[in-house]
Amino acid sequence: MSSRLPPLTVTTVGSWPRPPGLLRTQRAYRAGRASREEFDRAADAAVVEILQAQEQAGVELVTDGEQRRDNFYSFVADKLAGVKLMTLMEMLEVVEDKASFERILQTLDVPAYSISNPTCVGRIERRAPLAVDELKFVQRHTRRPIKIPLPGPYLLTRAMFVREVTRAVYPSREELGVDVVRVLREEVRELIDAGADFIQFDEPVLTELVFTQGQTRTFMCAALAAGKEPKYELELAVRLNNEVIAGFEDRGVRLGLHVCRGNWSQDESTLLRGSYAPLHEYLQQLKVHQLVLEYATERAGDLLPFEGKELGLGVVNPRIERVETPEEIRAAISRALKLFPADKLFLNPDCGFGTFSNRPVNSLQIAVAKMKAVAEAAKEAR
Repeated sequence: MSSRLPPLTVTTVGSWPRPPGLLRTQRAYRAGRASREEFDRAADAAVVEILQAQEQAGVELVTDGEQRRDNFYSFVADKLAGVKLMTLMEMLEVVEDKASFERILQTLDVPAYSISNPTCVGRIERRAPLAVDELKFVQRHTRRPIKIPLPGPYLLTRAMFVREVTRAVYPSREELGVDVVRVLREEVRELIDAGADFIQFDEPVLTELVFTQGQTRTFMCAALAAGKEPKYELELAVRLNNEVIAGFEDRGVRLGLHVCRGNWSQDESTLLRGSYAPLHEYLQQLKVHQLVLEYATERAGDLLPFEGKELGLGVVNPRIERVETPEEIRAAISRALKLFPADKLFLNPDCGFGTFSNRPVNSLQIAVAKMKAVAEAAKEAR
């Protein structure tokens, strides 16, 4: 793993707010009013801007801010054959159980047309790399180590398996999962060869399995494909993730997994709450080096130890406008150092600042201020 990273490395989960110009070009591109070349130019400029913002804020392990992505998992529709991007409103038109899906939509604090889902409509194959090109662009514009976030295999399998349109190709989620694992393994291999320092798999939907007591309450229609008991679903998630990373653990790249409780609204009352305790045994079984977990919100409960793993500690809440003080962050670091040594502890926000491109949870200015506070606290705590 990268030797360029200091103890208490300052990083982010992945996404940053998109500049207004990029959002306008993204909408035009989706509507067919702008070319791919126009979108790429706007995205290139946005990535450079976000990299500069991270470096100025003191972020030591940078990302491209997910500037090219509609959201943290839907972007695969542009990269995979057999996958179609659909808004949640379009999903409502095809699902058989419309009443249940409408109940899901009613829990959202966002318009149903503003979130899109990648839906499997054919055999999936990589038409283009998911993130290798993103990595190579960032490498040309920074000397800092680079984190690449990818949607996890369990999330992708659940999200893409929409029974009404997928079962003609993949009769079950498990069969779709085989090809999802294959596609992600191809991507991980190429990212390692290209020099990625950190590959993070995003599996936020795991919390829904244990915090909803069987009542679907989600911001992703991935919930539609979770039809079995939580124990089965969690074991499936562990198996799929471990299959993706098998053989890559000692290839010099840090592998991580991110879990949160939803990140689509500033209204915390709409988001899930609960300790990581029900997930602990399953997270412990994962072969990743690091667990990237939210702890800056009281909804996450008490800090838990994880044997043999690093912790990506959430120390600022991306959904609130108040900027945490370095003193508050140092207090969180001190509590974590009782369970994790400094060289096993990374510092990050609870989640991204712009999980959905059209629904950032905070402004760029506040995101930078929060990361400056983290960097200051880290410097004082070392």
